[in-house]
Amino acid sequence: MTWLLAYLALGAFAGFFAGLLGVGGGAIMVPILTSIFIWQGFPLTEVVHLALGTSMAAIIFTSISSLRAHHRHGAVVWTIVRQITPGILLGAFLATFIAARVPTVPLTLFFALFITYVAVQMLLNIKPKAARELPGIAGMTGVGVGIGSLSSLVSIGGGTLSVPFMTWCNVKPHHAIGTSAAIGLPISVAGTIGYLVNGWGHPGLPEYTLGFVYLPGLVLVTLVSTLVAPIGAKLAHRLPVATLKRVFAGVLVLLVVKMLWGVLGS
Repeated sequence: MTWLLAYLALGAFAGFFAGLLGVGGGAIMVPILTSIFIWQGFPLTEVVHLALGTSMAAIIFTSISSLRAHHRHGAVVWTIVRQITPGILLGAFLATFIAARVPTVPLTLFFALFITYVAVQMLLNIKPKAARELPGIAGMTGVGVGIGSLSSLVSIGGGTLSVPFMTWCNVKPHHAIGTSAAIGLPISVAGTIGYLVNGWGHPGLPEYTLGFVYLPGLVLVTLVSTLVAPIGAKLAHRLPVATLKRVFAGVLVLLVVKMLWGVLGS
């Protein structure tokens, strides 16, 4: 019952901040899922892989909801989505083969470094200035491979990478955010398939898993997060979002420290 409540609380926490700030996903779910899995006694050698796969599967549902909302507001540039998606699919899928073969400790350290970088960006409010135009098809495919690969390795929807890239390429901020929401769907689908394939038949995994996706955690987290996300979205215009972003960045750092402590100290 205790860990069941932990999954519900994680869903509420992740859903609220996803709706409020447009961020969250793996940045929140991976470190907390890792701690819950350690708490449940899952094999230490697989807790991070399970957290990445389960988080990526959960992002499918949140990205669909976010995509629909931004599309209704005309904020998705579908030309960009079409051009970047082939690279996204390739990079996100292939990167799971790397993640599946990297041991828990170095995989945890890589995740911690990346999320710390994201937190610093949020704390300092670093935003790239528009300096160029979008590249051609080959360039967009290459960028897609890069964004898809990194997003899959740390199990995020890609917004922390795709929004700065599009802003740098003179895409209007609200279009960059809306288009990033659409890009999150192929990232999460390809990444989830990759984690399913790489974890299929893997020895030592707990019951109720498909590949590296732990189904009870996926269902509980997704159920609550989809209910709570609209509440966060409604409060986005009433709360001091700039201040909350800094608080959220601090929370990310604490979660990463807890994750490192759990993995390295076990």
